[in-house]
Amino acid sequence: MYRFLLTPRWWGINVFLLLAIPFCVFMGSWQLGRFEDRVDSHRDAEERIASDQREAARPLDDLLPVTKATSGKQTTASGRYDTQLLVPDRKLDDRDGYYVLTLLRTDTGRALPVVRGWLPGDPDPAEVPPVPAGEVTVTGALQASETPGSNGVSARGGLPEGQTSAISAASLVNLVPYDVYDAWVTLNRGDSGMKPVPASAPSGTGLDLKAFQNLGYTAEWFAFVGFVIFMWFRLLRRELELARDAELGLVTDEDGDDADDAPRQPTGVSSPVQ
Repeated sequence: MYRFLLTPRWWGINVFLLLAIPFCVFMGSWQLGRFEDRVDSHRDAEERIASDQREAARPLDDLLPVTKATSGKQTTASGRYDTQLLVPDRKLDDRDGYYVLTLLRTDTGRALPVVRGWLPGDPDPAEVPPVPAGEVTVTGALQASETPGSNGVSARGGLPEGQTSAISAASLVNLVPYDVYDAWVTLNRGDSGMKPVPASAPSGTGLDLKAFQNLGYTAEWFAFVGFVIFMWFRLLRRELELARDAELGLVTDEDGDDADDAPRQPTGVSSPVQ
């Protein structure tokens, strides 16, 4: 009854099964490993942010350009506050609000974007505490320029004057008449009673869309293993049923050929009498 397994057709099916299953298991395990690596990277980044807050602040120029190694490090800079902008659509503690971003003009001639704090509600210049006058020294966590449309950063345009959607040199250079550092700082203590904005993990270390795509691909590869096995058993059962019917004489090759070769007639029309 199982002699059909030795036919070339079933040799091909069995070889495909033996190759497909380990390949799918390998790909599923690889995607799962990628997801676990991102989880570990996210955990390490959060732990490093916490440890960076306990380190002594270093001069800004010593930490530039911003990399995964320097993102979140404590830095300090001195200068005078200049242009102030509001950054809408920013959540903190699951509440809607906005960042208060002020550009610090340094002795280098460039300006450092400084997030002085967060306020709830819609951006309202009347609610924002006044900018400190005179020479100031700021201390906070160094952050890389944001990319609109990624990591929850809004990419919408048409904002009112005095607002920006992303904290990046590419966006700010069009709003101020001086050069801007390709980085920004979030103060450890919110200025004038505002809530401080916590430092975020470097790009590529968070549990973002790519991480959960890896998890989804893992499920797909393992589901395909089950599908391949299911289809193999379904084909096997079908062949066994045909073989059993043939042994019982219910189906013969001649009957099958005669049934295929017999002319078909429309229903209700009788054959002419010879």
